[in-house]
Amino acid sequence: MTPDLSRDAIARTRNRIAAHIRHTPVFHANPADFGVSAGSLAFKLEFMQHSGSFKARGAFASLTGQPVPKAGVVAASGGNHGAAVAYAARALGHRATIFVPAITSPAKAERIRALGAELIIGGERYQDALAASEAFAEKTGARQIHAFDQPETLLGQGTLGAEIAEDLPGIDTLLVATGGGGLIGGIAAWFESRVKLVSVEPVLAPTLHDALAAGAPVDAPAGGIAADSLAPKRVGDLMFPIASRHVAKAVLVPDEAIRAAQITLWDKLRLVAEPGGAAAMAALLSGAYKPAAGERVCVLLCGANTNAVQFG
Repeated sequence: MTPDLSRDAIARTRNRIAAHIRHTPVFHANPADFGVSAGSLAFKLEFMQHSGSFKARGAFASLTGQPVPKAGVVAASGGNHGAAVAYAARALGHRATIFVPAITSPAKAERIRALGAELIIGGERYQDALAASEAFAEKTGARQIHAFDQPETLLGQGTLGAEIAEDLPGIDTLLVATGGGGLIGGIAAWFESRVKLVSVEPVLAPTLHDALAAGAPVDAPAGGIAADSLAPKRVGDLMFPIASRHVAKAVLVPDEAIRAAQITLWDKLRLVAEPGGAAAMAALLSGAYKPAAGERVCVLLCGANTNAVQFG
């Protein structure tokens, strides 16, 4: 049966998880401060969400949408999804086991452990951790919470689209970093082409870019500076039909542009973003996406689980 990923389903999910989720702020900036020609520039500061990324939305949607067995929940993650599932499980009184690949950043691994989950290294890449988590679920009866290719996950991330629509009803364009596609898929399901959605991915992990070119999800390279959040090998099957209808453009940015975006966000605004969280900004700064004159642009800053900034 085809899952219900409609605006109505997203609205119901938003009501269900409202008590557990922060309504994150918006910051309005002068485009000229960043050398950008646009009518307006806003940042949605979703990295201020519980657990440090947008992933908490999908995690709470999953854990509140169905009963959780005694064995708890299990998830595979590059880091942010694992932290979100650990946070939601602790808040709701459930056990969580998180499988991560060896490439997961120490900051994210430490965060998962600090949130009370059992952390297990499951191979070198995300696909290895996913296979290990599936075996664990089969053995123990734990309920698997997929990072992006699960209806509840997409519905939860879609609540961010609804929130942006309320916060910024006049925007023309929304730039969104894409890995497995749960975030942009959920947002696209909400907006239904009412705004121009631009997917931003690293050159070394072009999952949605390659899928759109091929007309279906395909294996893509899975490397680069943001590999722990934007390199799952291929986009989800559930999100792809939504993206193919409602994502206007997919652009690619090199690692150097992502690093530059992180530095610029810190230098100009004192905002900290992890590489995946800064990728959307990299498209704007590097010229991978060039707004038209008068275009009202929002950049989604979606994650900040990094120890890149040191405090003395």
